[in-house]
Amino acid sequence: MILALFDLDNTLLCGDSDHAWGQFLVERKVVDADEYRRHNDAFYEDYQLGRLDIRAYLEFALAPLVNRSQEELDALHADFMVSTIAKMRLPKADALIQKHIREGHLPIIITSTNRFITEPIAKSLGIDILIATEPERDAKGYTGKIVGTPCFREGKITRIHEWLATNGHTLSGSYFYSDSINDLPLLQVVSHPVAVDPDERLRQEAENQGWPIISLRQTPA
Repeated sequence: MILALFDLDNTLLCGDSDHAWGQFLVERKVVDADEYRRHNDAFYEDYQLGRLDIRAYLEFALAPLVNRSQEELDALHADFMVSTIAKMRLPKADALIQKHIREGHLPIIITSTNRFITEPIAKSLGIDILIATEPERDAKGYTGKIVGTPCFREGKITRIHEWLATNGHTLSGSYFYSDSINDLPLLQVVSHPVAVDPDERLRQEAENQGWPIISLRQTPA
């Protein structure tokens, strides 16, 4: 079966769910507003510039999950889906996913954002398979650490190959849709790389390589 791989943030969504979750926590007064917003914005800028220290960011991003009950976290996330993610949905993204399903392809979201944030989003998009950064849990709940390889840059290649090894698929004929230069390593190994509303560096790379460039946000001129 041909795989249709999708980045999530700023690709299937009009915005970044990870950064938006941080803003949501500030708005709901779950975290210290000034300090958290400052760090959240700085990390997001580093991501956009392709210089993010993923482990430092994950330590920051996962900290609010620690020492909170699953019930409290689930309630927060349900609020987040309604108040924030619903506004980021893109009809053209939904249509693209359905197009691949009609063609008999297997849709997969592969994202650096952690599973706690992204799993409900993937389900709302009708995608059952999610490859994401995995937050560690123990008997008390989230620990603030991660399990395995962060699903970021070259880590996405590691994670997709781990998934392929246990699911009997290959990347032959595969598609990958992304907006970010951070996803260049995976874009270079799939059969059909597609730049979606790309950042400036990815747009230049896509133009140099002759890759398709599409928009899920607006009608092309």
